[in-house]
Amino acid sequence: MTETSSRMSREQIDAFLATPRHAIVAAQRADGMSRLSPVWYVFEESLFYFSTFVQSAKCRHLRQDPRIAICVDGAHPDARFVSLYGTAEIVEEDSPWREELEWRIMRRYHGSDEAARRYEAELAEQGAGALVVVSPEHILGWNYN
Repeated sequence: MTETSSRMSREQIDAFLATPRHAIVAAQRADGMSRLSPVWYVFEESLFYFSTFVQSAKCRHLRQDPRIAICVDGAHPDARFVSLYGTAEIVEEDSPWREELEWRIMRRYHGSDEAARRYEAELAEQGAGALVVVSPEHILGWNYN
């Protein structure tokens, strides 16, 4: 079998990111090292959204330096991945827009509204949340299948 690789088109990237997968985000620590964290996300209209806790190290690092790198992997045996590089904006204020996006992220990764609501209630007990909005400056997708 011959292995081939090709760059993914924007349409292929959008379709790949439309499937619930884990994304690994890299935020820069004060010492210059990257802090890697898995997140659930929604990608639409060229923006990447994920939520985190206000008091998390990820949020603290993004406040200090909003540059971010993200990798979404297809997981074995799917040999595709998408990398995004850009700037993160942290949205902490309560608004219907933020709440609706956070709900859509949670619902996307649960089999039912009920399961997502249980998860939402568990998170609410752990502290205040923030929505992170990433404006990608560069998106690259590769298909090694």
